Amino acid sequence: MWIDTHCHLDAREFGGDSLGVAARAAERGVGMIVIPAIDRNNWPAVRDLAASAANASYAIGIHPICVPRATEDDLVAMRDAVRAALDDPNFVAIGEVGLDFFLPELCEPAMRDKQILFFREQLKIAREFGLPVLTHVRKSQDQVLKHVRQIPPAGGIAHAFNGSFQQAQGYIDVGFKLGFGGNVTFTRALQIRRLAEQLPLDSIVMETDAPDIAPHWLHPGVNTPDQVPAIADVLAQLRGIPLDELQRATTANAHIVMPRLRALTGT
Repeated sequence: MWIDTHCHLDAREFGGDSLGVAARAAERGVGMIVIPAIDRNNWPAVRDLAASAANASYAIGIHPICVPRATEDDLVAMRDAVRAALDDPNFVAIGEVGLDFFLPELCEPAMRDKQILFFREQLKIAREFGLPVLTHVRKSQDQVLKHVRQIPPAGGIAHAFNGSFQQAQGYIDVGFKLGFGGNVTFTRALQIRRLAEQLPLDSIVMETDAPDIAPHWLHPGVNTPDQVPAIADVLAQLRGIPLDELQRATTANAHIVMPRLRALTGT
């Protein structure tokens, strides 16, 4: 069984066929899809989608791209939503949270400060309830790691990781796994491919970030979670290991970092 640890299954790019997308992924052996939320408005959507799909779970969070329109009332509501979700077996993590210092509108000093405030408050929520975090680390690897060290959650995933080996080791040292997806299929993505090839196998989880980060054979089209096995095949070839070994390892890694998944997958 494969686990897609990061897929925005509720995205409009799926044209209202999210359940069909999930079912086709299951046919390809993707036994679990983790759906991260992006803001208060879509917390009910990811929860309901996870309840409807046989192979889906969800996380609750406020994405850094959504921070500009978020208010501190949303943080209060998030703590309440997380507390209420603890009784829901489909709820597995806090996310998607983190920092984005790539988009110019998010790099203005006031917005950087607001991002940091929201990230730290969400780390506090994760720590309060003993939950892992799904982190957005675009152009912010060191900054995210700094705050994670100061407010350590119960592990997490550095989503779409594209930092240095030293930064990767920093995340591993605080109990994080590193997410790899469609980027690894591009021969020009030299740093990502070196990381995927050389990092310890017990530090890697699979993801798609669908509908984004499509593998090279779909680019620039819509990515889907059923691509996990094909993306994994590229990664297995880079590492020189059998595909089934990569499947067992990455699934076990996902269970370690998100313990609530194990009850859902029965493994």
